[in-house]
Amino acid sequence: MIMDRLSDAHSLVELLGDWTTAGGPLYRKLAGAVAKGIEVGDLPAGERLPSERDLAKLLTVSRATVVAAYDELRGKGLVDSVRGSGTRVSARPRVNGAHGRVPGGRATSIFQRLADGPGPIISLAMAIEPAAPELAEVYRDLAEGGELTELMTDVGYHPRGYPPLRAAVAEHYTAVGLPTEADEVLITTGAQQVIGLVAQMYLRPGSTVVVESPSWPGCLDVFRAAGARLVGVPLDDEGVRADRLAAVFAEERPVLTYLMPTFHNPTGRMMSAARRRRVAELAARYNVPVLEDNAYSGFHGRTGAAPPPIGAFARGNAEILSVGSVAKSVWGGLRIGWVRGPSAIVTRLARYKVRADLGSPVLDQALTARLLPRLEEITATRAATMRARLDHTRALLAEQLPSWRWQTPDGGSALWVELPDTSAQIFAQVALRHGVEAVPGSATDPTGAHDNHIRVPFTFPIEVITELVRRLAGAWADLQRHGPVTDSTPVV
Repeated sequence: MIMDRLSDAHSLVELLGDWTTAGGPLYRKLAGAVAKGIEVGDLPAGERLPSERDLAKLLTVSRATVVAAYDELRGKGLVDSVRGSGTRVSARPRVNGAHGRVPGGRATSIFQRLADGPGPIISLAMAIEPAAPELAEVYRDLAEGGELTELMTDVGYHPRGYPPLRAAVAEHYTAVGLPTEADEVLITTGAQQVIGLVAQMYLRPGSTVVVESPSWPGCLDVFRAAGARLVGVPLDDEGVRADRLAAVFAEERPVLTYLMPTFHNPTGRMMSAARRRRVAELAARYNVPVLEDNAYSGFHGRTGAAPPPIGAFARGNAEILSVGSVAKSVWGGLRIGWVRGPSAIVTRLARYKVRADLGSPVLDQALTARLLPRLEEITATRAATMRARLDHTRALLAEQLPSWRWQTPDGGSALWVELPDTSAQIFAQVALRHGVEAVPGSATDPTGAHDNHIRVPFTFPIEVITELVRRLAGAWADLQRHGPVTDSTPVV
C-alpha cells in the first residue's frame, strides 16, 4: 500500500494550521494564513493553489469565503489567476529564508505547534505530561553527590554516549530479554535523532521504506525528506500483519522497515511476542533491516511486562535496531534517547552522530543513567493517574459522542477514534472553531485508509479532558447540523 497519496488542497490545509483563531472576517483570516505561507516561503513562487471548491470543502467554509480570500491575495499581488491555469503564487521576487517544509510531508502542523507553544486552543497534536517527580530527586542527588564535581572536570565530549549511561542502557536491555553490551549502544538526543541518523545511513532518493499503516507523521516526514518511497502495512490486534509484511518484503525489496511494537502510535497496540518473533524471521529471510521504536510509553493497560524487543528474536543475519528514550516515561524536556544494534552498525551510526552534534548533553545523560534503573517504578507510579484519565475520557466520549468508536488501547497515551462517515480533516476545521486542534488520520496514513480517524490524547488533567470533550461534542454537533460554515461578513 503506497503511502504517498497527496493533493494540493490537503497539503495547503496542513500548512494553514489554526488559521481560524486570528481576528477579523473569515475570508481575511484565510487570506492572512495563506499570505503568511507565501511570505515565509512555505508556498513558493509558481505553486498552484487548490480550486475554490476543493479548498472550501476541506475547510468547511462556503466557496464565497475562499473566493473572497483569493481576491484579497490577488489585490496584494501575492497570487495571480489565469484562465485554464488556476490560481498560482506570484512569481515576483521575495526575500525568504529556508522554510524547512518536507515536500509531501504531513507533520507540519504538529511541529509548528511545538514551535508556537501553548495557545488558547486545546491541541491534540502532542500527548505530553509534566516531568516525573523522580527527576527532581536524581537532580538533587547529582548536585549534592561527588559525581557532578567529577563531571565538571571531564572533557564533556562523548560522541557515542556517556559511558555510565551506555552501560545502564545495556543492563536495561539485558533485563528485558535482549542481552546487550555497552559497545552495542549509541546515546542520542532523543529517539527522533535516531530516526534521522538511520535515514541518513540507509536511505537514498527512491529507496523504499516499509512502515505501519497508520504511523507517526513526524517519522514519516523524516523518511520523505531523505527521498524515500513509503509503503504501508496494516495492523491487526497483534500488531503489524505478518502476511502482508512478507508479501511487501518479497515484492518491494525495501531497504528499511520502521515499526512501533510497544504501544504503537497512534493505535496504542502492543505487538505480541509471537508476532515479534515472526517479524524477526522475515527480516532475516528477506535481508531487510528493522528499526523498532519502543520510545512510546505511559498507561500500561495489560497485566505483566511487555514482550522482549524484536531484537531479542533476531537470528542469523537479521539486522534489527532497537530505539528507546526517556521523553515519554520521564519528561519530554529530557532529550535523551538511544539505539541498540550490532556493534558494527552502531559504530557507523556514531559517525553520523558526531557530525550532527559531537555528542548529547553530558549532564542530561548523567541524570538519565540514574533514572534508568527506576524506569519501571516511574511508569508504575504514573499508571494510576493515566488509568483514571483514560476512564474519564472514555466515559465522557461515550456520553457526549456515542456514535464515535474506538478500541481501548493496550497502552500508550491516546485513543484512536473513528468518526462515522466523516472526513477527519473536515471535522478538524470545525473543531478549530470550537477551540480544539485535532490531527486528522490522513496525516498518519496518506493512503486514505484512516481519513475518518483522529487521535485523542488522555494525558491532560481531568478538568482539561472535561472541557476538551465538551468542545469536541460542540464541534461534532455543529458539523452534523449545519455542515460548512457560511461567512456572512460582507466582502469589502
